[in-house]
Amino acid sequence: MVILTLNCGSSSAKYQVYDWDNKAVLCTGIVERVGQDGSVITHKVGAEKTKIESPCPTHKEAIELILKEITDAKVGVIKDMKEVGAVGHRVLHGGDKFTKSVIITPEVLETFRSVQDLGPLHNPANIMGIEAAQKVLPNVPHCAVMDTAWHQTMPDYAYMYAIPREWYTKYSARRYGFHGTSFLYTSKRAAVLLHKKPADTNLIICHLGNGASVCAVKGGVCYDTSMGITPLEGLVMGTRCGDLDPALPFYIMRKTGMSAEEMDKALNKQCGLLGITTKFTDGRDIEDGAANGDKLCQLAIDMFVFRLRKYIGAYKAILGRVDAVVFTAGIGERSPIVRAASLKDLDDLGIKIDLKKNDASFGGNAETCISADDSKTKVFVIPTDEELVMTEDAYALMNGTYDVHTNFTYSFQDPKYVNKAREEALKKDLEKRPQYGTVIVRP
Repeated sequence: MVILTLNCGSSSAKYQVYDWDNKAVLCTGIVERVGQDGSVITHKVGAEKTKIESPCPTHKEAIELILKEITDAKVGVIKDMKEVGAVGHRVLHGGDKFTKSVIITPEVLETFRSVQDLGPLHNPANIMGIEAAQKVLPNVPHCAVMDTAWHQTMPDYAYMYAIPREWYTKYSARRYGFHGTSFLYTSKRAAVLLHKKPADTNLIICHLGNGASVCAVKGGVCYDTSMGITPLEGLVMGTRCGDLDPALPFYIMRKTGMSAEEMDKALNKQCGLLGITTKFTDGRDIEDGAANGDKLCQLAIDMFVFRLRKYIGAYKAILGRVDAVVFTAGIGERSPIVRAASLKDLDDLGIKIDLKKNDASFGGNAETCISADDSKTKVFVIPTDEELVMTEDAYALMNGTYDVHTNFTYSFQDPKYVNKAREEALKKDLEKRPQYGTVIVRP
């Protein structure tokens, strides 16, 4: 049986086609820069990779492009969409209605629509992906893998806000947290690399991409996270402001006459790295700009790192013992600059990065250790695999064996687990940069 997973982010759409019977990834890919100039799909089959530029003004066009590629006569992996037996969809926010993954029904989809103002950059994209896939595959189960499910273990003193009680009891105003599937995967993999049970691990996981958040993991479960009721809180992001004085929006609204809707749009789509640089949202563009002397690009990097360092320090304080700091997602996996700056001079906290190891870790195809040999806390770069979590959740939902992650064992928790698709791509990486092999960690 073939399982398709769709993971629509704020400016991207990832996908994976998985052969469940042979436990093999047939292809993976991503459509980047959705809603921006230069939209491009990168389609990977084993070590082979193709790139095609194609306008994607919305996620609807991105999904159509994905479905075209996976059935393409030359680079596709299935002949017909009828070969797909189930589809797993990443869904950002279900409010307080869902605490774990679910099979999508019309009622479930309507609930996602009713709370999409809690995830204005993601929920509309998630819904587009679901509807587009349902049109092509109306007779197979579609499963929603909730981004917020991982964070349901937070204690009340972590997820509650200091607000009138009625706001919580009537309107469910609380911290929810996001990037849950990424944190689940990387936390389980970190436990494997540490040779520990998940329940025995304390971690600080930094998911750094266009959307970015940090998670404090205590005893293998979420203890706190930087995002809040929406993905707006926390770190500086591509177009989101992250933490700020709550009075600031009201101040600007009084000065400019902006409406609540206009302010909501500005905080989500006009702030963050875009607001600082005035032109860039992508970390790669910003690092290039800084290298060429653009002072605003350098300021964006400095602000991004400064905020991240504050969270790492705070989470060290609430966790006490930290077994590992983990970097993941686009920036976390591919930016030695951000990793080095965020962990600089943290020796007193027991966190010591090896700059040569850090520079050697450059791709998204291997798990690497970049901490110094005498660092009390390990520092790992772990490429995330949200699609595999979604695949396994979707299959378990179909078979009635799904449960919360503390009662469920994923295939990637096995020390012998190997991502075959990444292993093939890794061979090419090592040909280009042999030093990459010096930092790769094998369980």
